[in-house]
Amino acid sequence: MNIKGVIFDMDGLMIDTEKLYLRYWKQAASDFGYTMLDRHVFAIRSLARQFSIPKLKEFFGEDFPTEDVRTRRTELINSHIAEYGIEVKKGLYELLDFLRSENIKMAVATATPRERTMIYLEKINVLNCIDAVVCGDMVKTGKPAPDIYITAAAELGLPAEECAAFEDSPNGIKSAYSAGCHAIMIQDLTPPDNEILPMLSGIYNSLSDAKEYFSGV
Repeated sequence: MNIKGVIFDMDGLMIDTEKLYLRYWKQAASDFGYTMLDRHVFAIRSLARQFSIPKLKEFFGEDFPTEDVRTRRTELINSHIAEYGIEVKKGLYELLDFLRSENIKMAVATATPRERTMIYLEKINVLNCIDAVVCGDMVKTGKPAPDIYITAAAELGLPAEECAAFEDSPNGIKSAYSAGCHAIMIQDLTPPDNEILPMLSGIYNSLSDAKEYFSGV
């Protein structure tokens, strides 16, 4: 196996924001009179908007104000980050330094819109070592479709088969795997289920631990 590129998801993988999405999706829905549970939020993790909107309406009915709730959620997250900053996931800088020392190209492939993605990546000071950034609003069909990973690999000048993809969500794993990447799960809010396990080339508890993957490739 010859890994020449690594593609990172962002939320819940590079930065510890999935817990914010969990908290503030529920609060935003409550502000509009709906009770959103953890399982509802988990179901839409990393989903592109064209998939998350019908999923939310499936859960809460056709009258569910998806855009209003999403806007409120974003306001709440932005307010939280403005006050407390962004928490970086354990081992991120260590892994980035290692990959750079090995001359492995790096990209970010995230469902988050580009404007907010660039703000986050700048805040955590990693743009200097990232070779490409592909966001949900830059591809026709987002996660769990493979488009975003195929595009990210192409931006690195590599076939997907020569890229490892780091993800924390099942929808992200499906996207990376179907693109042809070597899908690696860094466990965050949920462990891999029986559907995801056969897709994985590795499972680690942190990005620090994931350095071990490259000793075998």
